[in-house]
Amino acid sequence: MKRLQAASLITAIKTPYDDKGEICLTTYDALVAQQIAAGVDGIIVGGTTGEGHLLSWEEHIILIAHSVHKFGKDLIIVGNTGSNNTREAIKATINGFSVGMDAALQINPYYGRTSMVGVSEHFKQLLAIGPAFIYNVPGRTGQDITPDIIEPLSKHENFIGVKECAGNERIAYYEKQGIACWSGNDDESYVGRHNHGSHGVISVTSNIVPGLMRQLMDKDNLAETAKLNQQLQGLMQWLFCEPNPIAINTTLMMTGAVPKNFRLPYQALTLAQRQQGFELLKAIETKALVGDSLSLLDDSDFNYCI
Repeated sequence: MKRLQAASLITAIKTPYDDKGEICLTTYDALVAQQIAAGVDGIIVGGTTGEGHLLSWEEHIILIAHSVHKFGKDLIIVGNTGSNNTREAIKATINGFSVGMDAALQINPYYGRTSMVGVSEHFKQLLAIGPAFIYNVPGRTGQDITPDIIEPLSKHENFIGVKECAGNERIAYYEKQGIACWSGNDDESYVGRHNHGSHGVISVTSNIVPGLMRQLMDKDNLAETAKLNQQLQGLMQWLFCEPNPIAINTTLMMTGAVPKNFRLPYQALTLAQRQQGFELLKAIETKALVGDSLSLLDDSDFNYCI
């Protein structure tokens, strides 16, 4: 538990595809290797950014197992085994731990929403299986996991903490009570870490600039990193100009880090949106970017798979 709570930078790693829409493990391994080289502490496998919702459970568990086997000595491996179906989440979480993941990421039931009592019971069933981060993202689930739910759950031996997207005031409130929080909003994560006491960030932006995000989460040279945080605000905000992971997918294609293949229903950013991102990325040192080049790309460069 101490090792898990000490992780200040966890990347919600992208899942890349080949031209048939199948997971490209060669590219995936290259992405994760660059995360390790940059000093990232862990990865979320098959999260929202990793398009777990577009993977079959078989693909999902295989990817967790692969990550454990290949990178488990260097990184904390967190499997996104949550679901809005408690029975399904239980099965996936048991399978995730059976292949060696260190922790699970668990979300509250979305779409087919339940009562607050039901949300609490959902998490109790999952915490009984093994260590878990609880993920609060009201913008996606349509339901806020409020402190009256989190506070009792935080006493469970397998409760690690909260990936919190409800802002830094909520994070500060929890941290004062000894409840560990990781920011789910990259643009707020620096202030959350250094002004509000968060444990760190579970990041989308670190897919493309892991070393710079590492600097933001470290507690050294705060005057310099405050400037860096301001410089990165435009990029962080642009990465959410469309629902995640559309922009980070497009970005990693623009830098040549991954093949230009989408699984539907995702589509590349428009040319105008790519132009905005191109200018933001061009202002960052090439060596800080994941990928070997930077290009605007044409609409015809992208391939869409079912």
